[in-house]
Amino acid sequence: MLGLMTLSLWSCKKDETKAIAANGTGGEITSSVAAVTISKEGLADDVISFSWKNPSYGYQAAVTNTLQLDVKGNNFAKPKEFVLPANVTTKAFTGNDFNTLLLALNLPFTESTAIEARLKSTVSTAVAAVFSSVLSLSAQPYPLTAWVYVPGAYQGWNPTTAESLVSPTGNGIYNGVVGFTAGNLMFKITPERSWDGAYGDGGAGKLSTSGGDIAAPGAGAYNLTVDLNANTIEFKEVVWALIGDATSGGWDTDTDMTYANGKWSITATLKAGELKFRKDHDWGVNIGVKDGVTMINGDNIKITAAGSYTITLDTNNLIYTLVKN
Repeated sequence: MLGLMTLSLWSCKKDETKAIAANGTGGEITSSVAAVTISKEGLADDVISFSWKNPSYGYQAAVTNTLQLDVKGNNFAKPKEFVLPANVTTKAFTGNDFNTLLLALNLPFTESTAIEARLKSTVSTAVAAVFSSVLSLSAQPYPLTAWVYVPGAYQGWNPTTAESLVSPTGNGIYNGVVGFTAGNLMFKITPERSWDGAYGDGGAGKLSTSGGDIAAPGAGAYNLTVDLNANTIEFKEVVWALIGDATSGGWDTDTDMTYANGKWSITATLKAGELKFRKDHDWGVNIGVKDGVTMINGDNIKITAAGSYTITLDTNNLIYTLVKN
């Protein structure tokens, strides 16, 4: 009986065969071409494909592969990433898809830039990622202007007429000025001129498609920076004003203008003299004229007749009007 019990206990303690997670050896990656220049005509066509061999871990592992891109010399400090499909070893990119990655790197549009690509491979959070050798490429993106919209209480919650924020390169970062009035500070961000996919307040400067209304810091004009890569929003108050001996404040005190519908405006009593427009009560950015052309840091604008004027300023197009009432 004792012999049978001993045999039974030994059987219960028999070790099982287990796969022990260990660091692997990086895979390999190649590309179909070494240089890519994106054009408008080629946005729908395949412009580059990547092929790879999975890393070796010494056992059968379910690997997640990610393509990393960065400007040469950055050492992949903040790479742009694309998670590659599972269970395949090649991926082709259309011009539009690869252009999106290049735009996120903020590459110039007028010349090719040396970039680098590599394969990041992971099998679990408990095992460190491994990387392939670095692949050298050159790339030149195509500029794709994109917009998002800011419907809110300031304009009646109508997406079709809301102010827009622009991303000149389509890299997911949008900027623009919105004027908010007292008691009408709530708004949302929409990718289209509709409520589909609207972004709300995710807390702590974050955006969320399930969030409530976003609140502006206060009444006035604010430059909004929306980053849909990181889902963040930032506010910076903006003021354009008149200054000069033609204004009531002279050259010492600004006369602030009001922002609405993409333009700054004011009705003011002017004296014969000179004035300029300046931003944020500072001479760092100001608008004047030169040989009859409106320009940044131009000469003073001359007012020849005193009286009441309605004044408008379009800073996007560098156009101003002075209409005597």
